[in-house]
Amino acid sequence: MKRWALSAKRRALSALLFLSLYAPRPALHAQAPTRLERGRFTIVCFPGDAKLAGALLGRALTTDSFPGLPRPRQHVLIAIAPDARRFREWAGVGAPEWGAALAFPDSRRIVMQGHTAGSDAGNPFEVLRHELAHLALHEYLDDLAPRWFDEGYASYAARELMRNEVLAANFALALRGMPTFDELDDRFTEGVTSAQAAYALAYRAVDDLASIDTGRGLTLLLQYWKETGSLDKAMRAAFGVTLSSFEQEWRQRTRRHYGALALFGDLTFSSIVVLLIITPLYLARRRRDRQRMAALVAADTAAEAESAGVLDALLEPEEER
Repeated sequence: MKRWALSAKRRALSALLFLSLYAPRPALHAQAPTRLERGRFTIVCFPGDAKLAGALLGRALTTDSFPGLPRPRQHVLIAIAPDARRFREWAGVGAPEWGAALAFPDSRRIVMQGHTAGSDAGNPFEVLRHELAHLALHEYLDDLAPRWFDEGYASYAARELMRNEVLAANFALALRGMPTFDELDDRFTEGVTSAQAAYALAYRAVDDLASIDTGRGLTLLLQYWKETGSLDKAMRAAFGVTLSSFEQEWRQRTRRHYGALALFGDLTFSSIVVLLIITPLYLARRRRDRQRMAALVAADTAAEAESAGVLDALLEPEEER
């Protein structure tokens, strides 16, 4: 998650918060933070996250390239928060409650949760890759990318395939329809459910863009975008399509595919609920019907036996009477 629209005052606050890494509060952490440096990365953490920090640093070094971009050169500081309270402090005022990590492109810093994070924080290797992709894209394009592309690119670079499952379960796509790219930017700030759907839709948009050129992916698009400063001009030059035409086709295709899946999933769930309610009633009725049928058969058998006895009596020879 990239941190958007930081004022100069909030940038200064962010810097002060990061300085607290080197002067930890004795009441919270008696030991000084650990500092790891390799290549263009510096990771600062407290002892409890030292092992995680080493693994993250190793992965960052071996995967330090991003789709369609030249290899990044800027130095990056990664701060691993030892607990939820410190993470909220470093994230700053206004950061969403559900955020697992934040990237600050202007200061080339990343704040992420450490070993105390819950399962909803996600895979730390994937999370770091996502945030590093934000910084790499910003290093190349500066502030050209709108939020939907920035978030979609970060998810695409991190190969967050689970995003598709969010769309498959999003019944709102079948009912409300697909947002435009401008509307998609607004949905990142509308709460956790809307934001998760927005991340998934942004991922799908960038993945669809990359699939247009199966050989070079996003390379030409990003190159022309940097040269012209216009996404529409870059798409015309790289793919021979306009931004508006791609947007329209993407909206139709995504709603047709994932909206139908969500509708089917919702209907399937509803059917299961109905079956759970109806089945016991159906079985009880069948049991009553069987009991009634057995009673009717028994009554018919008795009546038949009685009738046969009467007929036998009538047909007895006269001399036997």
